Amino acid sequence: MTTVLVVDDQPLQRYGFRMLLDSVPGTEVVGEAAHGTEAVRKAAELRPDVVLMDVRMPGMDGIEATRRIVATGGRSRVLVLTTFDLDEYVHAALRAGASGFLLKDARPEEILAGIRAVAAGDAVIAPALTRRLLREFARLVPVGGDGYEGDPRLGALTDREREILVAIGRGWTNSEIAARFVLSESTVKTHVGRVLAKIGARDRIQAVIFAYDHGLARPQAG
Repeated sequence: MTTVLVVDDQPLQRYGFRMLLDSVPGTEVVGEAAHGTEAVRKAAELRPDVVLMDVRMPGMDGIEATRRIVATGGRSRVLVLTTFDLDEYVHAALRAGASGFLLKDARPEEILAGIRAVAAGDAVIAPALTRRLLREFARLVPVGGDGYEGDPRLGALTDREREILVAIGRGWTNSEIAARFVLSESTVKTHVGRVLAKIGARDRIQAVIFAYDHGLARPQAG
């Protein structure tokens, strides 16, 4: 059973998510919160697998709430709901430790799949958002490069693993990486796991941050 805490300042939005999640076998809404402060408190009390987090709320917003929930080191992982007009929050949300981003108008099956993926330890970014998110992130993050070349985590990577890290930083999926390097997806998954372990990243989103910070990735045109 995947347990979920729904955080949104709109009662009707919370009701809609609860109806959706409780109607699906294997998921259960264990609580609701109308603002960030309440979300932090309930996450500590209820220890849900996933916190479905709105961004713009009165008082403590979803970014600060995410930061505080992640900082506790608890089991809960945060899936942020965003919209195209919230690009200014991308950098802060990534830094806060969110495990994924979905559009608020995503289809029900996309939200359910995202929750399951995040609960399983994966990172999720809506396909329509990926490169836009990365462009915004790159705009806000100074180019790394020479100052990071001595990082022992980079030195621990094989040439192939470094290539995989660059691909992750560009927002490529496992299937895209497999096609580019003529590898099976299972092999790519193994490489990704090793990369995450060696650089100390919890998930792909944290690997994206690492790649950008170290000047290994910039957004592609288009």
